[in-house]
Amino acid sequence: MTQPGDIGADTLAHQSDEDFSEGLPPGFGPGISGSIAFGTAIAFALFTLWTAAYGALPSQVVRAMHVGFLLLLTFGLVANLVAKTAPAKAFFWALGIAGFLTGIYNWVFYADLIRRTGFLTTWDLVVGTSAVVLVFEAARRILGWPLALIAGIFLAYCFFGQHLPAPLIHRGYDFELIVEHFGFGTEGIYGTPIYVSAAYIFIFVVFAAFLERAGMLKLFNDFALGLVGGTRGGPAQVAVLSSALMGTISGSGVANVVASGQFTIPLMKRFGYRPAFAGGVEATASMGGQIMPPVMGAVAFIMAETLNVPYAAIVQAAIVPALLYFAVCFWMVRLEAGRLGLKGLPKDKLPNPWQAVKEQWPLILPLAALIYLLLAGYTPVFAGTMGLALVVVLILGTPLAARIGPMAFRVVFWIALGLAAASFAWVGVNLLFAVILGLIVACAFLKGGRETLVICRDALAQGARNALPVGVACAVVGVVIGTLTLTGIASTFISAIISIGESNLFLSLVLTMLTCLVLGMGIPTIPNYIITSSLAGPALLELGVPLLVSHMFVFYFGIMADLTPPVALACFAAAPIAKSSGLKISLNAIKLAAAGFVIPFMAVFTPSLMLQDGGWMADAFGYPVEVAYVIFKACVGIGLTGVGLIGFLFVRAGVLERMAFLAAGITLILALPLTDEIGFALGLALVGLQVWRLRKERPSVGDLPA
Repeated sequence: MTQPGDIGADTLAHQSDEDFSEGLPPGFGPGISGSIAFGTAIAFALFTLWTAAYGALPSQVVRAMHVGFLLLLTFGLVANLVAKTAPAKAFFWALGIAGFLTGIYNWVFYADLIRRTGFLTTWDLVVGTSAVVLVFEAARRILGWPLALIAGIFLAYCFFGQHLPAPLIHRGYDFELIVEHFGFGTEGIYGTPIYVSAAYIFIFVVFAAFLERAGMLKLFNDFALGLVGGTRGGPAQVAVLSSALMGTISGSGVANVVASGQFTIPLMKRFGYRPAFAGGVEATASMGGQIMPPVMGAVAFIMAETLNVPYAAIVQAAIVPALLYFAVCFWMVRLEAGRLGLKGLPKDKLPNPWQAVKEQWPLILPLAALIYLLLAGYTPVFAGTMGLALVVVLILGTPLAARIGPMAFRVVFWIALGLAAASFAWVGVNLLFAVILGLIVACAFLKGGRETLVICRDALAQGARNALPVGVACAVVGVVIGTLTLTGIASTFISAIISIGESNLFLSLVLTMLTCLVLGMGIPTIPNYIITSSLAGPALLELGVPLLVSHMFVFYFGIMADLTPPVALACFAAAPIAKSSGLKISLNAIKLAAAGFVIPFMAVFTPSLMLQDGGWMADAFGYPVEVAYVIFKACVGIGLTGVGLIGFLFVRAGVLERMAFLAAGITLILALPLTDEIGFALGLALVGLQVWRLRKERPSVGDLPA
């Protein structure tokens, strides 16, 4: 969930009002107002988890209350952390309360609003208008001006589009219809994105917050440090692996940068990497967390809901591109380390990775359960709730288990506790809550247990705060979707893309990629994906691109957009840690990720790269053969492209040699007659040239790098 507000870390502790759009500072504010904001965050978390577990309220009410809580907490934090004067603080708190009351209004008058559809009262108009306006202001405060302006342009089109020339003209809509559509309907601020935020995303954000406070980040860092820290370019390899592992739970690229970067960036700098390159490695690796299963960020859940496909299908399509993405990161880092002559960390100073797993293995159980449930076909709501429940039981059960003497009794305790938690699948949520409540009561009377309760309390509040940028983005982007459905303007853009693609599919893909990258300069991944997929997805489907592949194409480049200058959010998040400029980091990140740009293009021309339908090779030799060949070709293409970009394999490559490596990599992307053969032949010749040059520079081939 790669949003600006996810940066809430020490690097943003001293923001001004003007800087607030870059993300919320840490904490909830001082004094009584801070305690109120903290309590609001906990209430928000508990309400969302209760509705997810029991489903006792109508969907429209849940969406409206979700937005109400988002507005209350957002403006409360603005009041506590940004406002300088008492009147300003009171004003922002008033805005938050007003936003929360719009949710209450939808709850109290739910049945009445259904009965008077199309005939809104004055109060309906006031509440609906207020909700839309406050969502825009919340988006501006958390996410900055760009997304608010883009959504505002779409909204203005609804009001004034009837005055535009063809093909943009529409029939015109009155104020009441627009307010009802955007402020009360299911295709405005309460549309599918906010439903996904309330039903799925929030649970996984809180799940990640609990795991992080339980020590999962330390486990990932220790494991990565011990496993790859001694290899060539070891510190950078640690950053890549640690960020990939962290991505399996957080799904937030920017949050990964801040969390993992505090450890990995200084480590890389100490061992000879330039600050900008160190920041670029962390930004590039962390952004890949959004596409790394099983928790791939908000976009994956929105995609599953929009396309009406199981979440497991999204994971299946993402797994190979995700692994290739991180393979790109590993490869580029290794080449850069070779070019600079950097070695790995001393092995005698590295932790034992398997010892770290052995000592902290219980932390893996909730994640393993989550993965199993998602892949077994259970709904994300059930899987997320179960995973969260298990990690809560694990945290609360630890101080109790520590007081049980013999190992046998501890084992019996954990087995009994695990069975009680797992019984949720068959008995229902009441027993699970009873188990958690019992653990809470028990911990309240233990010295170590009371500290554990504080950890759980803080994790709930932190999870709610981390969910703010995602939720607000989902609400405001509903205006864009609502405009497309109300006016039908999407068909105009779709027709334009189809007309281009009829003559050149590759050009259509390039234009779609550029749209993602340009939009990503100003807006987060979620709205970027929703807007671009709404426009380009149907068009690419008409051009023969499988639906899931087209959406993954947009998703992939939406992630890349957070690395591209001039506004590269992930890179600017890394800048204070690396003590380098965000622009320099962005340029290094693009260089590192450039080889990965080929992956989605290859998937379009050979969908089996995303484990979709096979082509002629599958018909002739079987589907596994085609998948294996496509993955092998992708790896070779990435490898050759990386050498061309970095300028090193075994020895430094000259300009012409680098261009030849790039040409060899590009030919493997294209699914045209003889391009594969040319690419493999040219690549083999170039690798042979590097080996020959290495033999000339060194006395024996035995010195060839491992």
